[in-house]
Amino acid sequence: MKPNDIHSYSLSHLKLLESEAIYIFREVVAQFEKPVLLFSGGKDSICLVRLAQKAFYPGKIPFPLMHVDTGHNFKESIDYRDMLVEQVGADLIVKKVQDTIDAGRAQEEKGPNPSRNAIQSITLLDALEELKFDAAIGGARRDEEKARAKERFFSHRDDFGQWDPKNQRPELWNLYNGKKHMGEHFRVFPISNWTEMDVWQYIAQEKIPLPSIYFSHKREVVDRDGMLLAKSDFITLLKGEEYSERVVRYRTLGDMTCTGAVESAAISIEDIIQEVASARVTERGGRADDKRSEAAMEERKIQGYF
Repeated sequence: MKPNDIHSYSLSHLKLLESEAIYIFREVVAQFEKPVLLFSGGKDSICLVRLAQKAFYPGKIPFPLMHVDTGHNFKESIDYRDMLVEQVGADLIVKKVQDTIDAGRAQEEKGPNPSRNAIQSITLLDALEELKFDAAIGGARRDEEKARAKERFFSHRDDFGQWDPKNQRPELWNLYNGKKHMGEHFRVFPISNWTEMDVWQYIAQEKIPLPSIYFSHKREVVDRDGMLLAKSDFITLLKGEEYSERVVRYRTLGDMTCTGAVESAAISIEDIIQEVASARVTERGGRADDKRSEAAMEERKIQGYF
């Protein structure tokens, strides 16, 4: 195979993934009455916004974006979220985990770096019920984590918002079954078949701007059990710990209390692609909440997590 043939194959591969995702977006609008796109400010949800724009061009994205705000976010991701929403002309709904805690619906986790990942599921489920959304579109991918590898494109949730991995519907010949009973809803994952490398190559191809946090920068971090956690008001230093300035970037965005940085000199998308190609640690290898138990992600998903 000649070099030009390899380049063409790469482009056709991304085109196939893009077409599949666009088809799923259109299926969502065709089958559901009130969908919503879950937006975190991370690279996957940013790609979803671009795909939604393409799916419904020249019209406006026909559903709102919703951010479940844990209150432990990186400032860069929030600034980017607000900029993107204004740029694409989308409607944004923000639901805060702090409001859920204040209402007595959830209890704040204790410890030196408390995570709100578990309790944000309550905020999400309350929002879906309150606003009567019947499909929540998310950027989860099967290559991220073994529990997510069990997902279908259309992931059924019961009237308690729970996911049963043993009761997933078959999806043969690109046929997606969105039928549900009153009170049930679906999570939909248009980029399920994408890999981390596919996402970065698509971002490069589409020239999509990203939050600066994805690129190499200086930041004060503390090394806790091999994870570089950013300095923030949400983290308490343990005895013997101290912050130090390092040159880092983030492969994935979550709470500041549980998302580890990686030391990196990558200052461009091309640099990141090269780095990902040679990485020996998975994308979510820097997420402390995924390491709490062997089935941490699956347990959260069963309870209503994204």
